[in-house]
Formats: sequence, structure tokens, C-alpha cells
Amino acid sequence: QVQLVESGGGLVQDGGSLRLSCAASGNILKINTMGWYRQAPGKQRELVATVTSGGSTNYADSVKGRFTISRDNAKNTVYLQMNSLKPEDTAVYYCNAAVLTIIKSNLEVWGQGTLVTVSS
Repeated sequence: QVQLVESGGGLVQDGGSLRLSCAASGNILKINTMGWYRQAPGKQRELVATVTSGGSTNYADSVKGRFTISRDNAKNTVYLQMNSLKPEDTAVYYCNAAVLTIIKSNLEVWGQGTLVTVSS
């Protein structure tokens, strides 16, 4: 009933920038925390950044100072601005949201993922 669709991934050079977007749709009353996670080949999925409904943010140490997470509540969308990209940032990036619906108070939803490749 609720889905997340990511966009904005692609191929970028070392030091380049990309902006990822994730739009939520469905029978949504409220979106609580939204976040971005990533999974590189052969590695576990890891947290990149989160933002609460109140605007508090949390970042992995590896991306602090380079990535910025933001949200547009009117559009039910979360963004990840990625600057100074490094080859080690290469991964599939997944959007996550904790959603309040009419029938569930804590529905966790994942997007399909978008691939970010940073060339050296």
C-alpha cells in the first residue's frame, strides 16, 4: 500500500556529486524517520544517513561533511546530496521510511535501490 521509489543514481567520477531522491506514495498519514542505506558488493547493508520528522539528522562517520540528507514533507520525499564522492561510496543505495498508515502505526518500507558507481 506504501511504496518508495528512488532515483538519481548513476556513474560519476571521483570527486563528483550526485543527488538521490526518494518519493513515498500510498495511504500515508505521516512519515516518521526517513533514511538512506547502502550495500556494496560482498558487504552488509549499512546506514548512510537518517532524518527524523523533527529534522534531526544522523550520518555515518564515513560520509560526514560530504553528504547531506533532507526532506520535503509536502512531497513525501527525502533527498541525499552526495558531494566529494569516492570510489568507496560505490554501492546500491536504498531509501527507508517508517510510515504511519490508517491500519498500522509503524510500517517500515524500503525502496528498490539505485546504483551509485564512483570511478577512480
